[in-house]
Amino acid sequence: MRLTKQTNYAVRMLMYCAANEGQLSRIPEIARAYGVSELFLFKILQPLNKAGLVETVRGRNGGVRLGKPATNISLFDVVKVTEDSFAMAECFEDGAIDCPLVDSCGLNSALRKALNAFFDVLTEYSIDDLVKARPQINFLLGLTGDHDYRKPAVPAPAA
Repeated sequence: MRLTKQTNYAVRMLMYCAANEGQLSRIPEIARAYGVSELFLFKILQPLNKAGLVETVRGRNGGVRLGKPATNISLFDVVKVTEDSFAMAECFEDGAIDCPLVDSCGLNSALRKALNAFFDVLTEYSIDDLVKARPQINFLLGLTGDHDYRKPAVPAPAA
């Protein structure tokens, strides 16, 4: 099984927005950071916006930001919005199936179990987990500011 390029860049776009927390992210900046076309990112933006994973702000100073906290956006949330099909074999697809074993096949059962395990793992990881796993993400994406994940937390001075 292989995730589409659309899913890959949807996750990357969400990671960019999470790293740029508190700011609006602009598609041209995201496209430049990842070396991908703006048109492709605009195409990905639509299903993410519709699912509430991002919000868009129109106008001259507009941009995109996460629609909810990065801790509340799982990888599964992204995958179910951006992938068209999880049919790992003919028997997963709707419609006519020619196999006489479809209702009692061990392969069908094994593949379903594997797919569910895959979904369970994706559910365990949030966009925030991915961003925090890379302390230098702001530097790598060309972002700066106080919301920089590279900066260690500074403890409050003792009273």
